Amino acid sequence: MRRTLLILISGLFFLSVAQCDAQILHKKKKPAATPAAEDNSQQPDKILYDRALNDIKHGRHESGRLNLQTLINTYPDSEYLAKAKLSIADSYFKEGGTSNMAQAIAGYKDFIVFFPFLPEAVSAQMQVAMCHYNQMEKPDRDRSQARDAEEEFQIFLQKYPNDPQAAKAEQHLREVQEVLAEGDYRVGYYYFVKGDKRAAAARLLSVTKRYPLYSRSDRALWMLGNIFESSERKDIASIYYGQIVRNYPLSGLAADAKSKLTAFNVPVPQPDPKAVAWMTAQQNAPRERVSLLKKPMVMLKTGPTKELQVAAKVGAPNLQPEVDNTSATDVLTGGGTPRLGGGGPGGSSGIVATVTPGASASEASSGAAENVPGSSDPNTSNPPAAEGAPPASTDPPAASATGTASSSATATADGAAKTDAAATTPAADGTPSAGAAKTDDAPTTSTSDDSKESTSKKKKGLRKIIPW
Repeated sequence: MRRTLLILISGLFFLSVAQCDAQILHKKKKPAATPAAEDNSQQPDKILYDRALNDIKHGRHESGRLNLQTLINTYPDSEYLAKAKLSIADSYFKEGGTSNMAQAIAGYKDFIVFFPFLPEAVSAQMQVAMCHYNQMEKPDRDRSQARDAEEEFQIFLQKYPNDPQAAKAEQHLREVQEVLAEGDYRVGYYYFVKGDKRAAAARLLSVTKRYPLYSRSDRALWMLGNIFESSERKDIASIYYGQIVRNYPLSGLAADAKSKLTAFNVPVPQPDPKAVAWMTAQQNAPRERVSLLKKPMVMLKTGPTKELQVAAKVGAPNLQPEVDNTSATDVLTGGGTPRLGGGGPGGSSGIVATVTPGASASEASSGAAENVPGSSDPNTSNPPAAEGAPPASTDPPAASATGTASSSATATADGAAKTDAAATTPAADGTPSAGAAKTDDAPTTSTSDDSKESTSKKKKGLRKIIPW
């Protein structure tokens, strides 16, 4: 009897414990929210947008772009329409690659066209420039991405000069222009060492005109002075030496440039205070240095690395777009003949501009330029100057070329006289035609040989100017 009672008591105890555990578990367990209930609590376009952003965040770019495109097609009046378009472009940008970057650029430009007054349009323009910036090649490689990056950064700074990202865009523009200038400088240096003065002057002039903030502008000016000095045009060479003294006073070539000017009996200009301040700030600017362990990896990169490190940190970059890319024919003009690259009638004079590094565009546009007479024959030692130079500073060059207008007219007249003399040929019976000069000592056949020789020389010179 006692055993039976104990068994009943223990059974009731275990039963009560089991019931208590079941109640505790039932209280802790919460009902899971069904997808239908979640869809009913939020807007469907918001759900699509959040799901797409989550996919892009975790690297599922294709799935995220598909959801965003579904949102755009299904809900054209959604408040998330603009954000969806921008997120698609951001997805292509984050994924990277040449094709994806092209899609990102198209997406950002499409956003700027349809939503130009939204605050995100500023970031979209910046992203377009960064797409080209990230794809830049080295200076001796393809320059198309660097040129596009320069154009897009210039557009950004012209449209949004007071934006918080303007300082970043300005620095990137200095770096891009450093890469472009380095490419032209290398070509000019190659022709300079080779001895082709005209081709070297063409490239070096484009460097000094468009990119005064370039780290080797003083060297480009020195080579230009050397080219004109060796061509017996010390009046023009003194202009470039004077620019080194005035615009790059802290350069290592400033002392040699002063010596050249003293030897030419030309007044030595005073250093520009703005140029001194700019070069001092440039030397004191902090720069990122690559460690020895990272240098091998830097050498394997396809993009420019050294140029980005030595680029200017201060100074206003050039905001004017490059109009003519054919810099090789910029200075190749003949006396009395039309300019190949445009310009005034006769094309016998060019412009040598003086641009102070770090000066703004408004300050640079208030100055004047010096006209330099051109050469009448490509084979002579009188290389002409370039045309289409940017606005000059108010401070005139150290020495101006003498006889600009008169020498231009003289060169034109001489060219015409040489043409008339070369066109004079003797008649069939040996009698020279009208206007031909004849002496008693020289036979008539020599006039024909001289005319043929001068004509052939002119053709050879013309071939040097115009590559057939």
